[in-house]
Amino acid sequence: MTTTRQYSREQLAAQPIGHWSRTAADLVIAGLRTALAEEHLTQPHWWALNHVAGAPGTWTRPALTAKLTPYDDQHTDFDTVYDDLAARGWLTETTDGLTLTETGEAGRLRAHDRNAKVHTRLREGIDDAAYAATIDVLRRIVANLGGDGDLP
Repeated sequence: MTTTRQYSREQLAAQPIGHWSRTAADLVIAGLRTALAEEHLTQPHWWALNHVAGAPGTWTRPALTAKLTPYDDQHTDFDTVYDDLAARGWLTETTDGLTLTETGEAGRLRAHDRNAKVHTRLREGIDDAAYAATIDVLRRIVANLGGDGDLP
């Protein structure tokens, strides 16, 4: 665990939220993208795998693309992602929708384990109460500024 200096409540309350939230987001995203790259996956691959695993045979390409596009900051061509997963033998497509193969589920679980290591690292020294309070504060800031403060 990394040791950080202690500051007074007043010093912390005077800090710019934009700096700390952007720095944290950039580091979290970089850590997750690096972990996924070890499986030759991008975040959009990961999102697609998880959504399809959560509702096999119910997602069509257009519906899943519409669901994932708001989270994408890379201008992803999702058809390329689905085609890549299908070419790997991880994803099948029928008229009912997309489904993971056994190979795809195994790959998704490997990627999950890699991401879990990133999450464990980012939560070092942070108990559930402090983490939940942080999420709630950020959620409220988003809502106060006109964004959607509901959980995704």
